[in-house]
This record gives sequence, C-alpha cells and structure tokens, in this order.
Amino acid sequence: MPFTAYEAIFDAILEKKITTAPYDNPTYVEYVKLNQSRQNRWMKKGVIIPEISTYIASITTPQTWVIITEPWCGDAAHCVPFIVKIAQGNPLIHLDIQLRDSSESEIEKYLTNGGKSIPILIARDDQKRDLFVWGPRPSECTILVNQLKAQNTSMEEQKVALQQWYNSNQGKAIQEDLLEQLTRLNQ
Repeated sequence: MPFTAYEAIFDAILEKKITTAPYDNPTYVEYVKLNQSRQNRWMKKGVIIPEISTYIASITTPQTWVIITEPWCGDAAHCVPFIVKIAQGNPLIHLDIQLRDSSESEIEKYLTNGGKSIPILIARDDQKRDLFVWGPRPSECTILVNQLKAQNTSMEEQKVALQQWYNSNQGKAIQEDLLEQLTRLNQ
C-alpha cells in the first residue's frame, strides 16, 4: 500500500472504524494516537541529510522499497517517515508498505533474532531481488536497547530512554544506516 493508505489506517483506528485486535485494546489505540503524532511531526520537520539526498538522486535503475510495519509500533513512528522522505527523493523508488500482521506480509522471511520485529525495510531491484534489508531500528539505537535490557531496565524506562534518543538524534542515525547500506551496493 502507498504511504497515504498507511496514514489513513491511523485515522480509521482512531475513529474506531478498525476495532479488530489489537485495536480492541485501549492501550494499543493510545499507541496509535501517540505514533500518529510522532510520525506527522517527522514528516513535517524531519530533515534529510545532504549525503543521502545526493545518493538517492543518483539512483538510475528502478527499486521497490518494502516497509513492513504496524501503526502501534513506536520505532516505526520514528523511522518510517525518514524512509518515506528519502524514497521521495527519486521517482525510480517505488514505496510499498505492508502491515506486519496482515496475510500479505513477508515478515516471516525477515525475522530479527527469530522475532517479528518492525519496522523492516527491504530494498529490491527491478527483478525483485533483495538489495539490502534494514531494521528494526537504527544501529545506534539497537546498542542503547541492548544496554538497557542488560541493566534490567523496566519497560517504561526503556520507552522513555528510546523516545529521548529518537528526539535528540533527529533521524540522523537511520539515514546514516541507510546510506551505508546503499553505498555497499556499489562496492
């Protein structure tokens, strides 16, 4: 689905037009509300670094970027907007969003340590071959998460620390990760 359809799912959940699990749970609806606000903020204020803009503009062959995600995912609220903005930098990049929990999702092929962690970005060439897979969060952020888990930090403290990290990083780490993946394609 295109990004606009994905955005519409947030509205449908918040307007109670979608009430199937997990959106029959008020906690998940609250996540969606919070994530919609975060996603909208990054779409409006997120700045794409010049290095990745230049690289994306130089792509001369079609690619499809598949994002596997869900509206309840906190990491996705911070990462998906930057992926979308980057992809918009070249008309040869087609963006397709899959909901992780839908029957069409390819998540089973892209597990992280055996789990269905999201968001996952799969960049494919015009022959549908995977060029690279990225996710479920920037590498710098993964280090933070692993440190917090090793310290037996509560889930609430982890959420606060992650939110603070994403706010202070301003999307730079995801862009640097993606640029690294893209430049490896030319090596």
